[in-house]
Amino acid sequence: MKLFIAFSLLIVLIQFQEQISCFSLSIPPSLGYYQDGHFVIGGLFSLRVTARDKRIKFGFNDTMSIPEAVIMDLTKNYQLMLAMVFAIEKINKDPNILFNMSLGFYLFNVDFFETKAMESSMALLSGESPPIPNYSCRPEKTDKLVAVIGGISTGISTQISRVLSLYNVPQISYAPFDLSLGNRVQLKSLYQFPVHNAALYQGIIQLLLYFTWVWVGLVVPDDMRGELFIKEITEEMINHGICVAFAEKGPVFPSFVDIGWYRLIIRLTLTRVVIAFGDTHDFLTLVSLIISCATFGNIWITTSDWYTTVLPFNQNVIYTYFGGALSFSVHKDEILGFKNFQRSVHPKKYPHDIFIQHVWSILFECPHLYEHGVRKLSQCEQNGSLSTRSLNVWDMNTSPLSYKVHAAVYAIAQALHEELSLSVNGDSLDQGGLQAPLPWKLHPFLQKGKLGRSNNEENIVNQEDSATKIDIFNYHSLQSGTKAQVKVGEFLFESHSVQHLSLNEKLINLDVYNNQIPFSNCKRSCPLGFRKTQDGWYALCCYDCVPCPTGEITNETGMDQCIKCPQNQFPNKQRNQCLLKITAFLSHEDTLGVVLVSMAISLSAFSAMILGLFICYRDTPIVRANNRNLTYVLLVSLMLCSFCSLTFIGQPRTVTCVLRQMIFGVVFSVAVSAILAKTFIVVMAFKAIKPGSTLQMWMVTRLSNVIVCCGSTIQVFICAVWLGTYPPFPDVDMQSEYGQIILLCNEGSTLAFYCVLGYLGFLSSLSLLTAFLARRLPDTFNEAKPITFSMMVFCSVWISFIPTYLSFTGKTMVAVEIFSILASSAVLLGCMFLPKCYMILLRSGGHFRKKVFKWIL
Repeated sequence: MKLFIAFSLLIVLIQFQEQISCFSLSIPPSLGYYQDGHFVIGGLFSLRVTARDKRIKFGFNDTMSIPEAVIMDLTKNYQLMLAMVFAIEKINKDPNILFNMSLGFYLFNVDFFETKAMESSMALLSGESPPIPNYSCRPEKTDKLVAVIGGISTGISTQISRVLSLYNVPQISYAPFDLSLGNRVQLKSLYQFPVHNAALYQGIIQLLLYFTWVWVGLVVPDDMRGELFIKEITEEMINHGICVAFAEKGPVFPSFVDIGWYRLIIRLTLTRVVIAFGDTHDFLTLVSLIISCATFGNIWITTSDWYTTVLPFNQNVIYTYFGGALSFSVHKDEILGFKNFQRSVHPKKYPHDIFIQHVWSILFECPHLYEHGVRKLSQCEQNGSLSTRSLNVWDMNTSPLSYKVHAAVYAIAQALHEELSLSVNGDSLDQGGLQAPLPWKLHPFLQKGKLGRSNNEENIVNQEDSATKIDIFNYHSLQSGTKAQVKVGEFLFESHSVQHLSLNEKLINLDVYNNQIPFSNCKRSCPLGFRKTQDGWYALCCYDCVPCPTGEITNETGMDQCIKCPQNQFPNKQRNQCLLKITAFLSHEDTLGVVLVSMAISLSAFSAMILGLFICYRDTPIVRANNRNLTYVLLVSLMLCSFCSLTFIGQPRTVTCVLRQMIFGVVFSVAVSAILAKTFIVVMAFKAIKPGSTLQMWMVTRLSNVIVCCGSTIQVFICAVWLGTYPPFPDVDMQSEYGQIILLCNEGSTLAFYCVLGYLGFLSSLSLLTAFLARRLPDTFNEAKPITFSMMVFCSVWISFIPTYLSFTGKTMVAVEIFSILASSAVLLGCMFLPKCYMILLRSGGHFRKKVFKWIL
């Protein structure tokens, strides 16, 4: 039933706006409440919300009167009038403030309508209602006007100031502070109360951080205040890691087809925490919407201008659905004696107050009748008191707006006091000749900013206090109805670096969540081993979780960046902890090391056996062919090549790192040079035996020796340059292998290393080309064919070595080079000497067998 009532109210609010605009209404006379005094302060207040045609024009002479459609009676706003009357009565009782002179007032109800506020402002200046523009009908009223207090919203304050600024009449607005009003030249008479935006923003942000609410929505009025709030607080929230889920701007009375509210409903379902910035009247429709859609379970954070106790809804309804809301209000003390004053208020005490008749009839549900457009009470409770009314219609506590009105009266009274002090002659004051000062003479005193009040406190207008204390309230749904808000904490702000938030969580009542702090984030925190990814504007709140890259960890949830492990450590599989790396190198104990060592020793032993065999049969034609000395050099160099591979195995040290590549390069250059010399002998031998050739065999033999010496000497020179410039040295590799620190030999100059290999490649290519050209020469002992085949395989091994070597790291890289050394040595040994061994052993007949038996016996 209650939800139905709230939803019906929402429909009525929207329908009245659309349907009433069909009529052409004339503005009826605005009746005011006047009390005479030596000085008169005007007051413009809003006691109800009415639906009127926005297209109407001023027509004060029209007699046509159509009743206004009252959408909502804001009975609690009558407290603002009482605050003004109470302040004036206290000032009149103090002879020291105005030198035994009195203050009067002229109060108007402008509803919540800017056109009516403009008309009432003109009525204050002309002394009549309806007013006659630019004409004073009653000088006894208008000449006493010194200042005006009003209005309740920025729009109403602006329209009032447009009129009063023409006559330079001071106006103190109790509406929320609007920075744009101070920048308008035509509103030069307008004064506003202090703004505490920095304190308010920081207080809200600290509260959000306290509860880890980092995904929140914003609802603001569709004006400059709302734009400025979104801009400023969004920047602060982003700096503190808080994201704005949405920022919705809406008018007080939206159109029925306004898509903005439908979009807001969808967003409320996805966002748990919503900040509502603005005064209560900016969100009259929104409150009805919240009550109608109460299943969202949102936590509302409101500003000091959001005062829900003003709303004339049933208490149980409004506080049930705002049960978890938190409100920020600048700290203030209760106005001394104001509650007792409210208890004493009665229509009989103020018979000329036309507004109390209307309010009283609503508060006490009294029968009434209209007389000249004014509601008159016929029967009502004789001893009725405002203190007996429930919170949904009246609150005895001082509202923020009432506090401002009371302070504004004292600000004007203090300005009058200072102006009158200038007219004092000696110790006496000629009261009979003293007249009300012209209104614009109060501007210098109001602009000073420091204005006294009755309780000796200070109020600053248009300035901001250096230290601000903000009270934090929690809306409670109390069965007794004695309280609507409970103070649960406070925020003290001195500067961005000096601020303190204190909360009493035991007092915070979150009914919609069974007092459990709700979760308000776009996504839960990333687990250990994962980090957040950037996602544009909402990177802080809406993010994806990706695993940490290799070598990095996260040891806490929700981390933005992964932590890189030290070089001597590596992450575990979960990537939430760094572990110590183990050192690794190709050692003799490794399976791969054992295999390579065995292969190297076996190949060296096999080379030694062939060398022994060739020495034993050194006088045979097959051994003597092609220079047996070159054969011995080649076999010795191949044996050393196999042995040099052993220097690559074991923990790298300075000696082994320096010698292993040098020995490898020099020994292999000797072997390949010997092969080139043997090929050269084959070619030159056929030329030497041709008829008429002057070339002798002894010359060919000597040239072959020169080839071996020159080929190896050039390699020695390259290695010497390498050693003299940037020699190899022991090094560590901490990145290539996961979880390992690889001990290796850094080659120093990579260019020198590839020069050594390139030179070997040059010798091999030259030998291959020479052998290929001599492969068809006829001779029984022609070695061109086996040399051609062996050099082809040799070149293939080392050509494939380079990409393979570069594609591996650590121990595998060393193993690849060792394997290439052994494979190339085995190819040369097998292709060039195994056929000769076969011929020596198998074709020598019984001569070899006899020698074998002789050795055995």
